Formats: sequence, structure tokens, C-alpha cells
Amino acid sequence: MTAVEWIQRCADELTQAQVALGQGTLYAHDEASWLVLWALKLPLDTDTSELTAPLTALETQAVQHLLNQRLQTRTPLAYITREAWLQGVSFYVDERCLIPRSLIAEVIAEGSADPWLSPHSTRALDLCTGGGSLAVLLALAYPQLHIDALDISADALAVADINIERHGLQPRVTTRLSDGLEKASGVYDLLVCNPPYVNADSMAALPAEFLAEPRLALAGGTDGMDFIRRLLAEAPSFMTDDAVLILEIGHEIEHFTRAFPALEVMYLTTSAGDEQVMLITKQALLT
Repeated sequence: MTAVEWIQRCADELTQAQVALGQGTLYAHDEASWLVLWALKLPLDTDTSELTAPLTALETQAVQHLLNQRLQTRTPLAYITREAWLQGVSFYVDERCLIPRSLIAEVIAEGSADPWLSPHSTRALDLCTGGGSLAVLLALAYPQLHIDALDISADALAVADINIERHGLQPRVTTRLSDGLEKASGVYDLLVCNPPYVNADSMAALPAEFLAEPRLALAGGTDGMDFIRRLLAEAPSFMTDDAVLILEIGHEIEHFTRAFPALEVMYLTTSAGDEQVMLITKQALLT
């Protein structure tokens, strides 16, 4: 069988086994392509249509082994390969942190925050940084910014340090162990936060792949808003007058609007919809 045929076979088996996707890929064919290319030690941007030669016995064994591991353990492929990609940037990842997939990455790539930043903007905060992907993307997108990357998990910060070093950003990105904003320092021109926001009912229904991720980074209490309530109350003290907070809430719009009915926010369009990431000014939080 060729690589193309193996990709289709893997996609069929992944679909039949009803594996959960959404941790790096959204479709079985994409997951299968990632699996086969990684097993063959080929770049993920390889044009698979050109892989027309039959696989060797060793290559076939490598693909089959990886497929079996994915199907039988329900371990996310990013944890198996120890690599994830976000906006074309490679990140090291393991079970100590969430698999990078925040929609805020799209906001950074598309420059949605640009109107609120100026040449005088110098400091940003990535709260709940996890493995550091958003802090890295911010540093790559905005060379003038120095970023503090905060998280309550020392394990997650260890992964973040790997990724910061991987991209040579140690002079501009600083990690700090912090319970929320407890160890934030001074004021910032931009805050981004992908917090734990999954409500209790949704947590109870998560498939095995998502349960493999740190619960601390996912669970947001009964309505998913526990961390966000505290964040919105405390954030203005760490914002310059013109600063904005970019906040991800995923599918929790109903709970968010119920918890903060009077808060004025600006929703930012992403590939997942128009109500999953928002921009909030300091003035709106004070009001």
C-alpha cells in the first residue's frame, strides 16, 4: 500500500472507531495524514499525492503501530508525537499542558488587536499560558512587546519554557507561577486569556481524548465562569488606560451573557464562529 492508501485506510478506521477530534485536527482525513506523515518521518506539509511508492515493511509497521496506539489508548495524537502546530508554528507538547488550539491564535495572526496597539505598546500578558503557545505567537507577531506568561501550573510552565527557548524568545517572554493575576507585575497594554471555561455538564460528557488533558486547564465550575468572574473583577488594575483584554469563552456564550448581562464586549470573528472570542476594553470593565 502507498502512503495515500494508508491515509485513507487510517481515516476510515478513525471514523469507524469514532475517535474524538479537535485537538489539532477537525477531520479524520487530516488526522490520518498527520499520523501517516509523522510515522514516515516526513514534513507535515508534504504533498501526499506524490507518495506513490509502496511502503516498506518497516514503514508499514510504523504506521500500523501508531494507528493502533491512537485507536486503543484514545491518546491525542499531539501527545503521542510530542508536537502540535498552531498558525503554522511548531510547539512541543505533552500531558502537562493543553494541546495548543486557542482561537486567540487566529486573532493574533489576523491582527485583530492592532487598532488597540500603538508603537508605544510595550507590555503584554498571556494569562493561563499553559504550554506558552499564545505568548510565543504574540512575541513573533509583535516584536516590540515583552510578554509575561502566567499559569497556576508549574508543570505547564515547564512546557512553556521549552517552547520559549525553542523559538529563541527568552529575552522577551518571561514565565511566572501565578494563581490568576496574583503575580502579574505593573500594567499591560494587552491581555490575552484562554481560561478554564468548560461548564460542569460539558466536563462530565468529555470524551477520553479531552480527559487526557489537565482538568485544571479545562474545568470552569458549574457554569464555566468561576475563573472569568475573578479575572474581570481584577483585570482593570493591571491594564493601561487604552489596554484591552482578549478573552476566549468557547461555546459558553449563554453562560457568559447570563453571568455578565451588562458588560459591553466586542466579539471577534474566528473560524469557529462569532461568539467564542471577545475583546473588552478597560473602560467597559470599570463601567
